[in-house]
Order: sequence, then C-alpha cells, then structure tokens
Amino acid sequence: MMNLNNKILRTLLNLIFIYFSISSSFAQSNIRPIQMLVGFPPGQATDLIARVLAQQLSKKINRPVIVENKPGQGGSIALGILAKSPADGSVISFSALASYAINPHLYKSVPYDTFRDIAPVALVADIPVVLVANADFKPKTFTEFITYVKANPDTVMYSSSGNGTVSHLGMQDLKKRAGLEMSHIPYQGSARAMADLVSGQVQVGMDSVSATKQLIDAKKLNILAAASLKRLPMFPDVPTISESGFPGFEVAAWVGVCAPVGTPMTERVRLNQAITKIVNSSEFNEKLKTIGAIPHPSSIEEFTKFIKSEYDRWGIIVKATGASVE
Repeated sequence: MMNLNNKILRTLLNLIFIYFSISSSFAQSNIRPIQMLVGFPPGQATDLIARVLAQQLSKKINRPVIVENKPGQGGSIALGILAKSPADGSVISFSALASYAINPHLYKSVPYDTFRDIAPVALVADIPVVLVANADFKPKTFTEFITYVKANPDTVMYSSSGNGTVSHLGMQDLKKRAGLEMSHIPYQGSARAMADLVSGQVQVGMDSVSATKQLIDAKKLNILAAASLKRLPMFPDVPTISESGFPGFEVAAWVGVCAPVGTPMTERVRLNQAITKIVNSSEFNEKLKTIGAIPHPSSIEEFTKFIKSEYDRWGIIVKATGASVE
C-alpha cells in the first residue's frame, strides 16, 4: 500500500511539474509584442535604422519588437496613432525631427500635440545633411556657390524631397541668411530629387547623407558643404556651412523613440537603458555607418529638452520662410 501511495504521489508531482512547464512555455511564447510605429515607407533611412534597432531591442528586453510603417503627413500620421495608443509600453514610435518639431508649425492641423500627447524615451541617431550640386555645375566649393548665386539671382534651381521637409526648410534658412535668390523645385521623396539633380534638371540640393553619399562617391554629385556643426566623419575634408561664414547653421534629421503620454516612467527608463546600450554598441554603430547616420544616445531628460529646443528653433524657421502645407 505504501509503495502504491508513493507511486501516485510521484505521478501527481510529475503532472504538476509538466503543467507548470507547459504553462510557462506558453506564456513565454505569447508575450505581447511591442509595436514600433514608423512614419515613413520601407527602405528610407528612418525605416532602415528602425529595423536594425527593433531587432537588437527585441534581444535586449526578451520581447518581440515589430516595425509597422504608417507613412503620411511627413511622419505625423504615425505620431497621431501613437497619441491614441495604450500607455502601457506596448506601442512606441520611431520618428524623425519633422514629425516632432516641424510639422506642428507647418501643417494647419496634426493629430497630436508634441508635448501633451508624446512621452520622450530616447534619442537614437542623427542623419546628417549635406549641400550637393550637379557634377557639371560651375561652382565647385561652397564659397564659389554663394558668389555665383548672388551674381546670378533667380537662375539657380534647388531640389528638395518635398514641401516642408528638412531639405526644403534647411535651404530656405540658408537663402535667408545669405540673401540668396533661387527657385525651389519640390519632389516626392529624395530618390526623385536626386535623379533630377544628377541629370541636371536642377543645380543644387540639400539632402541626407544616406540619399547622397553613393552619388557623391560615384562622382555623379559634387559635395559643397556639410550642414552639421562639426565636419562629418565620412567627409572629413568637406567644410561645414557653419565654419564657412554662417556660424551656428545646422540641419540634421535626427531620429528617436517616444511613447504615449501616461506610459509608466519605469517602462520608459527600462527602454531608454536598453536603447542606450544598443546605440553605444560597436555592432549598431557599424550598421549606422552603412546608412550614413551617426549615433546620438541620450537620457530621457536630455531628449525632452532637445525636442523642446528643436520645436522652438524650427518654429522660428518655418515662420521666417513662410512655408505651410494644407
């Protein structure tokens, strides 16, 4: 009888062990993934960086991170969705400068308030911007470009990746500072703008390194200047606009992660710490180099202040240029 009872007890214990093992495995396999909203189509620089980050973040926090592209209104559609999402850490955005700091000034209406609806998590990277010209364009340096445009007002055309984009407003800011008169030709995206710049339909353009570097390396475009405050590591011999007579001039399409307002600070800190480790890693840095981006880690507090300063700065630029989009 004793042996029989022992066998029954062992069987019951084994069944209990199996039950909890299966339950644990089931729970692990059904962890709710994090949605990472990206406001641009697949293949663009913001999307490429987001996918690299999502893959590495999944490993860091042992939770799936799924990129979902929600393009439209210069990235603002994605932030509008974020603003209405549950504030429980299940939805985050990976968005660029324009949607946080430019579009609220540029569009008559966006479906969110940058400060009321969005909770900063972490800066990730800067996507540098450069001033480039058609290979056959006579001026070969930034100084020659300024001199040429002043001597030939309204004869030079410049491209942008669209009305109100960084490439448009950055050039508008330069025009205002330098007193230049040029015609703006907006395109739907950088690819079309670069194609016409290479063919000579337009003479100059300001766009991201990710959109221009291969064309510069192939001698299809000539780089005139960097729009960053410091010289770029991929173009160390190219002067900045800031050091060429326009102190403080800076244009960069930075990208970062945010969550809906109300997301617990503990969750935001956890994500920030994981993202910061990723951004500081050599593996992630190598990936950024191939895209033409530069790592820019930050604390939550630093990112919050940065968004505010960028919001104010670009608000002044939009107002000064008179740019607006319906």
